[in-house]
Amino acid sequence: MINLSGLNPSQREAVTTLSGPLLVLAGAGTGKTRVITYRMANLIANGIRPDRILSVTFTNKAAKEMRERALTLIGRQFRLRPEVSTFHAWCVRVLRDDIDALGYPKKFAIYDRGDQESAARTALRDIRLGDSAMKPGDLVNRISRWKMQGIQDFEASSHTESDFDFLAAMAYKKYQKQLRASGAVDFDDLLLLTVRLFQEHPIILQKNQARYDHVQIDEYQDTNGVQFRLIQSLVLPHKNLCVVGDDDQSIYGWRGAEVEHIIRFGDHFPGTRIVRLENNYRCTTDILACANRLVKHNKERHNKTLIAHKKAVSGVRLQVFDDEAAEAENVVQEIGYLIQELGVKPKQVAILFRTNEQPRLFEQEMRRLKIPYQLVGGQSFFDRREIRDLMAYLKAIDSPRDEVSLLRIINTPTRGIGDTTTEKVIQNAVKKGLSFWEMVPEAAAAGMIPPKALTALHGFQGLLQTYAQAMQNNPGQLAELARRLMQEINYEGEIAKQYKDAAQQEARRNMLEEFINSIGLYVERNSDASLSGFLESMALLDREEESDKDDKNGGDVVRLMTLHSAKGLEFPRVYLVGMEEGFLPHKRSIDEGTEKAIAEERRLAYVGITRAMDHLTLTRAKTRMKWGKRRDAVASRFLYEMQEEPGKALPEEHISKEDSESAGHGPGGNANPGNPPLRTPAGTSGVRPVAEEPNEFERPPF
Repeated sequence: MINLSGLNPSQREAVTTLSGPLLVLAGAGTGKTRVITYRMANLIANGIRPDRILSVTFTNKAAKEMRERALTLIGRQFRLRPEVSTFHAWCVRVLRDDIDALGYPKKFAIYDRGDQESAARTALRDIRLGDSAMKPGDLVNRISRWKMQGIQDFEASSHTESDFDFLAAMAYKKYQKQLRASGAVDFDDLLLLTVRLFQEHPIILQKNQARYDHVQIDEYQDTNGVQFRLIQSLVLPHKNLCVVGDDDQSIYGWRGAEVEHIIRFGDHFPGTRIVRLENNYRCTTDILACANRLVKHNKERHNKTLIAHKKAVSGVRLQVFDDEAAEAENVVQEIGYLIQELGVKPKQVAILFRTNEQPRLFEQEMRRLKIPYQLVGGQSFFDRREIRDLMAYLKAIDSPRDEVSLLRIINTPTRGIGDTTTEKVIQNAVKKGLSFWEMVPEAAAAGMIPPKALTALHGFQGLLQTYAQAMQNNPGQLAELARRLMQEINYEGEIAKQYKDAAQQEARRNMLEEFINSIGLYVERNSDASLSGFLESMALLDREEESDKDDKNGGDVVRLMTLHSAKGLEFPRVYLVGMEEGFLPHKRSIDEGTEKAIAEERRLAYVGITRAMDHLTLTRAKTRMKWGKRRDAVASRFLYEMQEEPGKALPEEHISKEDSESAGHGPGGNANPGNPPLRTPAGTSGVRPVAEEPNEFERPPF
């Protein structure tokens, strides 16, 4: 027998329930992996053959951890081992045995993303669609969403919502035909074809059902429709199914996960026993109280309240700043103080945000104060294609001889200047020691440039010269002029051409807005602003970024990550930034106007709060730059929902612009890491207090 004395009563109940459908509702920080591995070991201790147990999770890392923990408990002397696997790995094993029943070879290939896009490109050619009408990557994404819903190629035309979908459904058939002809499957096929195999060949289903007496599923709240059908069919004979998960942490609806699977588990599997793990060993009392109050505003959820086992070392803080620059400056300055003056390790700190464009200012401040950091689960703002394109425009405007920048954007967006023309001009310019623009008249006279291309070149040169003059004469209007330039060249049209998926387009447009905002903030903070000055400030940041790429910190870095990337992690100190309507909840969910969309945003906020072990700081800005102009920002409704009681809000600190400037962060100011923070971090003293501001937690207008 295994020793269960280290388990609390609810954990012990889950571990000792060995038959029938069992739902273990495991809240954040309640020890779910401990329960699922102990239960596996207890099944074996009670006479179940190890190889008759299947435990499934979502990632290879989680599967490896589960396997190692189970072997530690049961001992490694067993010749037979429980099968611990991801969904996809388990499906590969099933398909290797029997996929020939569906007309595929047993030695099928599994296509990676590059292979998929090549197949998609061929499929688009077959239906006479080029890259300009639909990008291969967009087609692959649409096919993936259909497959996660269990929709096969011949069914897709009945599930179209737009002209794009109609064309994608046609291409889906060609794509799938090509894969079959090549004896290949893609990642989503591994699940979908296993479901189809079980549906069309009952004998194969029965063979797989007979392999297991017990099935366990981890992170059940993340299952999609295809995974649910697989599980349901596999456990049909014995109903010995244990699922572990937390409906309050279901945040992947955008990639097919259906929270209803865990909420309706008892309806799907009659006779279900429910065990609630509510003892939280991660968060302090104050942090957990905020999380509990927030998530209870979701109507569709299992009733549970997490109980903290750690006393609060500091209250949950809400800090309100005049603008987004002050938010980033003060948060990063405080982190610098904690690291340099109080000995906090960088890896103990995380900054969490909702959208990919938010971290730009925090990255900028981290570099300036030389704080080691890592942007997790996202591309650096400065490395994105659209940002590099617009920077190249500004560089070409500022310095006509910058041919690297010029050649990057000479035909972006397309303006009829082909590669052949530019190559001829460049080759002759190099031979004669001239600049590109100096060579154009000679090349035109020699007949090297077709008339249409020459007209386009003159138009492009005129555009750059016009904006060069305007930006020189009106440096205070740099942001507005950059926005006009973007409109004049129709860069949003370029984005629409490159990315057919609406969510992708929105994300790229958000990046463009953030770029314009960065110019606006530069102008706001520099009385002697100029285009050259802005480009220089960006170039210096890039150099500092490159020097930080040497991994000399051994992973001891501050983490900047989205809330989605943070799930499953924990940090002693968490800064959850941008607590405003439009960020959290996201504008897209607000515009959708459904309770379901807002509920998932609320769960995202809950996940963010429960990443914090000891210290949690929530921040928001009172104003933000929108397309180069300052706008008022509205406090997130989730801040209102965290109130302890009506009329009593979270303790709030307002950091005014004057406060920020007094620490060296005013226009043109140069903060240094040695400055004390503007407020007292928990456990410190000797820093002047912050002025109180009236309660701002009246219900926001929505």
